[in-house]
Amino acid sequence: MHAHGGHGHAHGTGRVLRISLAVTMLYVVLLVVAGIRAHSLALLSEAGHNLSDFLALLLSLVAVYLEGRPPSATKTYGYRRAGVLAALVNSLSLVAVSFFIFYEALHRIQHPEHVRAGMMIWVAAAGVVMNGAIALLLWRSGKDVDVNVRSALLHEVGDTLSTAAVIVGGLAILWTGQYWIDAALSFGIGALILWSSVGIVRETLNILLEGTPRGMSLEAVESAVRQIAGVSDVHDLHLWSIGSQNHALSAHVKIADMATSESDTILREINERLGRGFGIHHTTIQLEHVVCDTAHSCVIAVREEEHDHDHSGHDRHGHAH
Repeated sequence: MHAHGGHGHAHGTGRVLRISLAVTMLYVVLLVVAGIRAHSLALLSEAGHNLSDFLALLLSLVAVYLEGRPPSATKTYGYRRAGVLAALVNSLSLVAVSFFIFYEALHRIQHPEHVRAGMMIWVAAAGVVMNGAIALLLWRSGKDVDVNVRSALLHEVGDTLSTAAVIVGGLAILWTGQYWIDAALSFGIGALILWSSVGIVRETLNILLEGTPRGMSLEAVESAVRQIAGVSDVHDLHLWSIGSQNHALSAHVKIADMATSESDTILREINERLGRGFGIHHTTIQLEHVVCDTAHSCVIAVREEEHDHDHSGHDRHGHAH
């Protein structure tokens, strides 16, 4: 992605997030009012869920702005992990919300209250339309961009499903007159929130701890490099993520005894294969002789090549030692 494409995407995502913020806050107010009037814990649970989504969208919007800022002398990678931090805060807040819902639902099962099921159904129907529309907008703006946007999208999809469940529960209450169904629905909503947030917590922690990127195998990367003609060994291989879609790699690669001009061809092929096959565009490769007298004489080239999709397109920056 070139610089202009990245800026255009960030602008489009920001616009979608701003629209989503306004609509979500209006719906939170509606849920609180309707939940109190209908004595429905399920609607109040949805209000809490949507309020956490409002905060999630707000954090995502701030993160989109920060991620668009260029690198500086003190932030040499820019602010690419701002979105990762926002997603972690969002998901942790949802974990807290889910346990609060469990607590309230348990209390409501022990002490059932009369629920106005008709109001539940109409308010939940409005929520299905609203959350479904927001989820569609986020999906169209780029569902695979980064964990920040994916976390916001996941929240909205979860909201759509949970509000649809409220409609079903409202109908069940109308047919059976069993008010405990409202509390049972709350348990289901809480479980859905917890399940969706745990996955984001695990992914963001993996990025912050510089673990191997999601869906990527260290063994597969090493095997791909070893298959290149002239490469005899790969060691000290490290693979991590700068942001959710910005992967980096460093490695020591042993090659046959050859001229520096020939080794440069191998280095270019390594970077091309890593970029094409694994989406790794920031690499630090140290090439070493197979035969040498000392560790110092083994090192024949060190080059760092960086492809900054957001700011510099496919420009390469290299330095040799």
